[in-house]
Amino acid sequence: MRTDGPNEGMPTNRAKIMVVDDDPDLRQALSLRLRANNFDTVNVCDGYSAIAMAQKEHPHLIILDLGLPAGDGYAVLKNLQQYPALSVIPVIVLTARDPDGNEKRTLESGAIAFFQKPADNEELLGVIRASLQAGWGWGKGLPS
Repeated sequence: MRTDGPNEGMPTNRAKIMVVDDDPDLRQALSLRLRANNFDTVNVCDGYSAIAMAQKEHPHLIILDLGLPAGDGYAVLKNLQQYPALSVIPVIVLTARDPDGNEKRTLESGAIAFFQKPADNEELLGVIRASLQAGWGWGKGLPS
């Protein structure tokens, strides 16, 4: 669990995205892709740590796997809703699980989008940018 980026530990006006996935290779690859697109990242490997890190880091957006140890993605979605400051963070689900049933359930649980792995990187980045531009997670959209 860490915040990654060129200005690590320093204030930044870049959007911070928390990547929650138990696969270290996927977390690293996704974080590299996000940083290459001017986002800061926080990486988390399980459901329990996701809530604690969200409270500490206040990410602007969360990318969440459903199949996690220590509380699956559905538990994370439910727990995020318990905290007013966390309930406004947009969550994009990125999972290997079949969309049948899971997509509807994640959207009903508060996620803004559902992607099945492997996701199209450009489509995922488009949804990330659109949600941040809409003001989710920032309150007033992306900083200028």
